[in-house]
Amino acid sequence: MRYQELTLNSHKNPYLTVKLKHEKPILYSFRRCPFAIRTRLILKKCNIPVLLREVELGDKPDCMIKVSPKATVPILVLPNYVLEQSMDIIFWALSCNDPYKMKDAWIADEDFSKKFLHELDNDFKYHLDRYKYSSRYEPNEKILHRNMALSWIEKLDKRLGKLVYLSGDLEGIFDYISLPFIRQFRIADPRWFDSCGLPNLQKRLAEFEGSDLFQRVMQKLPIWKKTRIEVQF
Repeated sequence: MRYQELTLNSHKNPYLTVKLKHEKPILYSFRRCPFAIRTRLILKKCNIPVLLREVELGDKPDCMIKVSPKATVPILVLPNYVLEQSMDIIFWALSCNDPYKMKDAWIADEDFSKKFLHELDNDFKYHLDRYKYSSRYEPNEKILHRNMALSWIEKLDKRLGKLVYLSGDLEGIFDYISLPFIRQFRIADPRWFDSCGLPNLQKRLAEFEGSDLFQRVMQKLPIWKKTRIEVQF
């Protein structure tokens, strides 16, 4: 398959040709990064084995920068190319093995799916960063960005008032790609978030964080640059 086919028309990023010494793909990841979290969730659900190299964002390994000069996680190194975006890795994994038919929810209404992803990765993430890390931007606009992010979250709460999961009757792709970011939003001020009138989303997030799947993908791992320990993920 060509790279563009694997990504189901997702972002078409340049890729590099590399040679692996291992049979399994290599995943460069950072435990707390929501982009990396959603990638690990989907890889687990798709039963795609990888060699995981945990990195520190302030001390990235040279080999990671060599295969992907932009040097942001997650990065998946495959025998013939490198995937540098979380959604590219996710769509690649779903094209390889999709035992829970997560692609079906995406394909069922591609206009909605693309809109959901755009609002999440662009609009919501923009406001999330300026709320959670307000000291890096404009501290006096922290609450403004919190409220802008909340307006999108309220739409998710309404969706969950009609559906069991964000993906429908079964937990799936919309849950896995978005809840790591909702978790980040809550972490910025848990007491305030828990006081908001978001009963459906708060319940869904709590279930997600308490799941065996989430616990598995959030295990603390040795830093690869310091230990050279690759984890069979």
